[in-house]
Amino acid sequence: MKVAIIGGGPAGLYSAILLKKQRPEADITVYERNRADDTFGFGVVFSDATLDNFEKYDPPSYRRITQEFAYWDDIAVHFRGTVHRVGGNGFCGCSRRQLLLILQERARELGVKLIFETEIADEARFADADLVVLADGSNSRFRDKHTAHFQPEVDLRSNVFAWMGSTRPLDAFTFIFQETEWGPFIAHAYQYEAGRSTWIFETDPETFKRAGLTGLNEMQSADRMSEIFAWFLDGHPLLTNRSMWRNFPMIRSQRWVKDNMVLLGDAKATAHFSIGSGTKLAMEDAIALADAMNATPTVEAALATYEQGRREEVEKTQHAADVSLVWFEHVDRFWDFDPVQFAFGVMTRAKAITYDNLTLRAPEFVGEVDKAFARRVRDQGFDVNVEKPLAPMFQPFRLREMTVANRAVVSPMCMYSANEGVPGDFHLVHYGSRALGGAGLIFTEMTCVGRDARITPGCAGLWNDEQESAWRRIVDFVHANSAAKICLQLGHAGRKGATKLMWDGMDRPLEQGGWDVISASPIPYFPDSQVPREMDRAAMDHVKAEFVAAAERGEACGFDMLELHCAHGYLLASFISPLTNQRTDAYGGSLENRLRYPLEIFEALREVWPSHKPMSVRISATDWAEGGITGDDAVAVARAFAEGGVDLVDVSTGQTVRDAQPVYGRMFQTPFSDQVRNEARVATMCVGNITTADQVNTILAAGRADLVALGRPHLVDPAFTMKAAAWYGANDIFSPPQYLPGKDQIFRNSVRDRQDFEDLKIKAKPKTRAELKAEATKPLAAE
Repeated sequence: MKVAIIGGGPAGLYSAILLKKQRPEADITVYERNRADDTFGFGVVFSDATLDNFEKYDPPSYRRITQEFAYWDDIAVHFRGTVHRVGGNGFCGCSRRQLLLILQERARELGVKLIFETEIADEARFADADLVVLADGSNSRFRDKHTAHFQPEVDLRSNVFAWMGSTRPLDAFTFIFQETEWGPFIAHAYQYEAGRSTWIFETDPETFKRAGLTGLNEMQSADRMSEIFAWFLDGHPLLTNRSMWRNFPMIRSQRWVKDNMVLLGDAKATAHFSIGSGTKLAMEDAIALADAMNATPTVEAALATYEQGRREEVEKTQHAADVSLVWFEHVDRFWDFDPVQFAFGVMTRAKAITYDNLTLRAPEFVGEVDKAFARRVRDQGFDVNVEKPLAPMFQPFRLREMTVANRAVVSPMCMYSANEGVPGDFHLVHYGSRALGGAGLIFTEMTCVGRDARITPGCAGLWNDEQESAWRRIVDFVHANSAAKICLQLGHAGRKGATKLMWDGMDRPLEQGGWDVISASPIPYFPDSQVPREMDRAAMDHVKAEFVAAAERGEACGFDMLELHCAHGYLLASFISPLTNQRTDAYGGSLENRLRYPLEIFEALREVWPSHKPMSVRISATDWAEGGITGDDAVAVARAFAEGGVDLVDVSTGQTVRDAQPVYGRMFQTPFSDQVRNEARVATMCVGNITTADQVNTILAAGRADLVALGRPHLVDPAFTMKAAAWYGANDIFSPPQYLPGKDQIFRNSVRDRQDFEDLKIKAKPKTRAELKAEATKPLAAE
């Protein structure tokens, strides 16, 4: 077998090593345009888990690498005169140059040919090769040459960064957030060998310009950074190595394989430096390729296996990197946070690290986070314990004169089980059991304001006396038997109306028994869906009157709160999104115009809804489709509703158009709540694949939402909140007297169960290499 590898970085060299180990007889050559000891940047960083992988696949290079590494456990966050250190992270750094020399030496030992200072412009040179590995970096000329096939997408991010070095010693992975007269600067810094540390400086483009960095050369830029961070550099110089300011390219490729050629490392995909995964991804690509070559009989099959098997892990890492880089791009959102809350946000920005995880690793730090959260709650007028605070999930929250005992919310979830809009016994049990389960706030499903406002024949409504009586029965039960508050969500299906029950075909049109539908514009949801009638002024007035009448009935039922549904492509959302609003009158065109009718409805509801009771609005913060609503639009939408008197923005996303492409994952909609809350400065509720109390605490403690709604977890576990209260020791959670013996038992058992769980987690966690190195160098006790 003949293998040509273009690019002598970590991806190319490590793939050569692993392929040569598998096939000692193979002819493997690495071609690199630079000299053998050239390198750009300073250090690279790996986690202990990544090193474990290296140890498994090539022990000799692993041993050499670990001999050269600098180890640390702590992450240190410097912000506004404070420093917060969080241990147990298990990182190590190494000189990039040294890593390349180690891999070069190992490749030569195995018989790999290394050819430097050679430009490869055409793959025709390797017509006789069985496999061509394209590992020529983020500026890959071969990926760009075959761009029509590989279909790369390059997203140049807004922040600018420069990679420098220093002689300043560091004992932690260090983030420094520096306020200047021009704006914020960020330093990402870590030691990679004795007397050497990597420094990546980052700032937004406006601050960059105001600081006079435009047009400066390397040394001038280093001098300016030395001035800004002089207090921390402590007289140590900054070093340069092609340390020019640039924008980070987020690269994704639709295809990784062409014939016998395969993209590896940054050539196929990049991950932002803030999670330190570029070199890790490159070398793990090499591992995946070697595994695929070993497991399949042909190169063609191996390359297909590599791409199919590796893509999900790469995309997961890229998603985490995306979330992280967006946090850094918008660090100004959090600049007025309490420093400990800010540090918690730094630690949890990419979702891999959570409240519970940090409690195990850094209990004192999380204790300070809890105290800071409790202080903010106390400042809002609540008499809460600040010295021994409850977890954030169990801190109270107030909207106007409504106080919820905890921040856990039963999300609005359509049950499609009403009869002509009348909620029945199913609904009484559904809402009643979840109220008994301890949630602070319960939302009704979208309750339709008229018969023709329904999504399906099974949707609940509130347009007649029978429905009002049924809802009053539910509200009375919740109030009589729990401490939960209950919110009425009102909506109109618009063009998504007259469709089948969810389990019979979600959003598919009814084959019989349907009704006329209306929308902002006459655009059907599916091509075979009913074409909606474009609303005229008379229709607008009619629907507004329906909303007002339903709200008045809701007040008669005794609901504590009212929410207006302006999301998910339903009627009011169809006005807001440019994808569904093609009007040319005063209700179309600009966002201000598109908001005009939803705001009319909201203001009409606010007039009839009691002033002491809160109102919220549910929005789709993005349509997940080109040309649709964006996060920035969502901020403008939230501000407009806030000016109209909204108390809470319920931040959801999507479901506007059928060809949307949402990016799912844990807590996938939370970043939009974060943006709306901290830019529009309104209270928010987040929702979307939030499944654990740990995630709830993480979101709240980091300031990404004020309330957290959970849907599916509550479907299978009505007592979700009660169980979480027992786990976190929130003893004062309400329980009806009939259930007190069960509450007492779970609270007693949870003390032991949580201790056992934490003990097991601690015992099962292997010691980090920093801990092992410290133990190995620790002097023996005197005899």
